[in-house]
Amino acid sequence: MHAVTSPKFPRIPLLLVLIHLLSLASSDLSTERSALLALRSAVGGRTLFWNTTFSTPCNWQGVICENNRVTVLRLPGSSLFGSLPSNTLSNLTLLHTLSLRLNHLYGPLPSDLSRLSQLRNLFLQGNRFSGTVPDVLFSLHSLVRLNLASNNFSGEIPSGFNNLTRLRLLFLEDNQFIGALHDIELPGLLQFNVSFNNLSGSVPKGLEGKPKDAFLGTLLCGKPLDNACSKNGGETTGVSPEGNTNRSGLLGKSGKKKLSGGAIAGIVIGSVGFILFLFALFVYCRKRSGQKTRSADLVVIKNQENDSGEEPMVATENGATGNSFSVAAAAAAALGANGNTKSEKGVNMASAKKLVFFRNYPRVFDLEELLRASAEVLGKGISGTSYKAVLEVGTVVAVKRLKDVTITDREFKERINEVGAMEHENLVPLRAYYYSREEKLLVYDYMPMGSLSALLHGNIGAGRTPLNWEMRSTIALGAARGIKYLHLQGPNFAHGNIKSSNILLTKSCEAQVSDFGLNLLVGPPSSPIQFTGYRAPEVTDTRRVSQKADIYSFGVLILELLTGKAPTNALLNEEGVDLPTWVQSVVQDEWTSELFDLELFDLELLRYQDVEEEMVQLLQLGIDCTTQYPENRPSMSEVVKRVEELRFSNLLNG
Repeated sequence: MHAVTSPKFPRIPLLLVLIHLLSLASSDLSTERSALLALRSAVGGRTLFWNTTFSTPCNWQGVICENNRVTVLRLPGSSLFGSLPSNTLSNLTLLHTLSLRLNHLYGPLPSDLSRLSQLRNLFLQGNRFSGTVPDVLFSLHSLVRLNLASNNFSGEIPSGFNNLTRLRLLFLEDNQFIGALHDIELPGLLQFNVSFNNLSGSVPKGLEGKPKDAFLGTLLCGKPLDNACSKNGGETTGVSPEGNTNRSGLLGKSGKKKLSGGAIAGIVIGSVGFILFLFALFVYCRKRSGQKTRSADLVVIKNQENDSGEEPMVATENGATGNSFSVAAAAAAALGANGNTKSEKGVNMASAKKLVFFRNYPRVFDLEELLRASAEVLGKGISGTSYKAVLEVGTVVAVKRLKDVTITDREFKERINEVGAMEHENLVPLRAYYYSREEKLLVYDYMPMGSLSALLHGNIGAGRTPLNWEMRSTIALGAARGIKYLHLQGPNFAHGNIKSSNILLTKSCEAQVSDFGLNLLVGPPSSPIQFTGYRAPEVTDTRRVSQKADIYSFGVLILELLTGKAPTNALLNEEGVDLPTWVQSVVQDEWTSELFDLELFDLELLRYQDVEEEMVQLLQLGIDCTTQYPENRPSMSEVVKRVEELRFSNLLNG
């Protein structure tokens, strides 16, 4: 019986197989290299100084390769100019991320983009692309994020976006789209925006759950907007809260005649005259009030305090906002404007009580001088109201008038002495205090640059102070060191109210933590307070805050520094979403360069491409600090160490 033998095939050495595969990869990479050079020739760019002596493009700036193939092309803000040519980008067939945002590209998108079947992220915002949205985009079924904002796209918004079933982000704002908004029914769509387009009609049912901000600057009506639609699907009469006059107009449906030109002129002239009269009356009253004594009335000051909730308005020397008064503090009424008011027992309070100073602070003023000082409200928080007080000798201090102090005299003095003994370069030093049954005043150094909150969210206009990466990372490190010092005072000592309005800045923008220890002095608030998004989920009593809760609040502060968004941002809170949750929804598991195209980081930071790694590391720290379970949060010592490492690595690389 003959044995069955298998057919013989010629043996191919393994080395030849590997050489063949490498040659194929090299051929593909060579094609991609040629495509990139053709793109550079067509649109130029100030940063595309690619070293063509390298045979591989994987070392060129903005180009990332995987397995020797181009998979990421990021050229944001590179002064690219012109229209995108065909047979360039389409040859990068394994591309999964393409970012050409913030350039000067124009014209239609090339039709051969359909060859990019692996494309997951396409960021074209901030250019001048025009025409209708091409159907070629709707064949890119792998797309997860698509940003076409701030271009010149026109026509109706196509319903073809429903073909992109994996889409999680779709930004179409600030274009020239017209007509009705078709329903986009994508269950995974987390971020959506069509604001500032010429859209009309009702918001489709599938988009009613999106925030109001997604539809600003349009003529749309219905949920989630405040202007309801009429029965025929159009807008109701009046002016919509989104800042657009409805097409029915003020008289459009009533059939009334329009006002004549003479009537309009009469109204304008009368209004101007009335405004001038009010202005003259205001100037006269100001002059009269300036001649009066600088004593204070408690009721008057209370009526002028900032009643906007927890977050204070901060006054600074470089164009700040605040409420000006003619006296240092509201306590002047209780103590007597010039120290002459007596208590119920007939004792002169100003003479019976004195300011108690800490350490070796020079005593250049006394209580009476403090009460005579001119002042303005800096802010109103849980523990009380703060004032900027300018004394006659020129000294400027910050005075906090405490409220809801329910502990005994002895307890107060013991605890305030503990707070006054704390001394660190990243803490706002407590210089003195005044205690009586009626009033409790704390005197601090005045920080001329105001708070981080004011710098982040109120810092607008020609004289604004730009918050670059260096400043933000320095502020994060300084605040972390200050909080670490507080935590070293004992395992049960916590700040209790960490937020951006309690991070004050020196003239050199060094961070100093304020309001520490006050949770030990004041009782529960006398009225319901608005939670500001910094509070850890496990905290139910503001007087019992753990160090892990402080770390959660500091994590929110880091996320605020990086995103530029306040925890109370209306966009975040539209559906009860806090800042950490919003960041998590954007980031998911995408720890790549794509983060810088997701509109996660503050626009001010997008220009610093050389520190992207450090920014991502700080973002990861913020997420670690805001984890739901306290035991999983790092200690402040570890937080300081991680911020120091990313800061120093940037200095070494720079």
